[in-house]
Amino acid sequence: METATIDGVTLYLSQPDELPMDWVGQQELVTQIMAAWLVMGSGDFPLNPRLIGKPGVGKTTLAYYAAKSLNRRVYLFQATIDTRPEDLIVTPVISDQGKIKYMASSIVTAMIKGGVAVIDEGNRMSEKSWASLAPLMDNRRYVESIAAGIKIKAHPDFRLCTTMNDDASTFDLPEYIHSRLQPQILIDFPDREEERLILSANLPFADDQILDYVVNFLQIAHKADERYTVRDGINVARYALKRLSIGDSQKGKGMVKERIATALKEAASMILDDVAAGYFDYYGNTRTI
Repeated sequence: METATIDGVTLYLSQPDELPMDWVGQQELVTQIMAAWLVMGSGDFPLNPRLIGKPGVGKTTLAYYAAKSLNRRVYLFQATIDTRPEDLIVTPVISDQGKIKYMASSIVTAMIKGGVAVIDEGNRMSEKSWASLAPLMDNRRYVESIAAGIKIKAHPDFRLCTTMNDDASTFDLPEYIHSRLQPQILIDFPDREEERLILSANLPFADDQILDYVVNFLQIAHKADERYTVRDGINVARYALKRLSIGDSQKGKGMVKERIATALKEAASMILDDVAAGYFDYYGNTRTI
């Protein structure tokens, strides 16, 4: 395990995340993140963008893709209601030899290595936890570990952003935190062409007919103000394809409309709900509203 020594204290670092994430469409959003992270010159410092949108619209994928576009290591931190300040910075643990080891969080590791830290679902985290990161998110650019008794300064290349679901806020964060999580970048549902590209990129093995049915379902659901996302569509299509594949092995190959319709309705009901299943008619098309 890689280590770093700060003021005589050895920190054990986290590993970067290597994930098969690729952002499709809406390149303007990538540009907005890049602008937030840009440093114009001496005396300037990067901003900490806050990506806001419904669950499943690709906020984490967008942040990961933007960071990878800068050829930086990416460190994801999943925030929860139970996240403590020490979880965000340094956690002391007892080693096999009975000695204390100081484990750097993914955020602190990114600070040391000059990577990008992505705090996922940040509005699930309490003010007390966010307060421990306050000096990191302004021109001070450091955190303090009470457990290890050290101050950790961020590498000049370090960048930070957070994602927040617009319907899952557990805590109302105070203004001094919101003012440090800027700019706000709003992510909405993609248009039909982009949604079709996302489905195709994530399901390269899928039949075009299924992709068309699913994107039609998603677009109609968006207009009806349903909260179904492209991630939901991917999961519906993936399960339907698996269901059809088993049916092929049991009853002979062939994907006719009736079989596709049945598989899609079953998948939508099991993965989402009966309302979603109701958007598919008997022939695999989606109903109008």
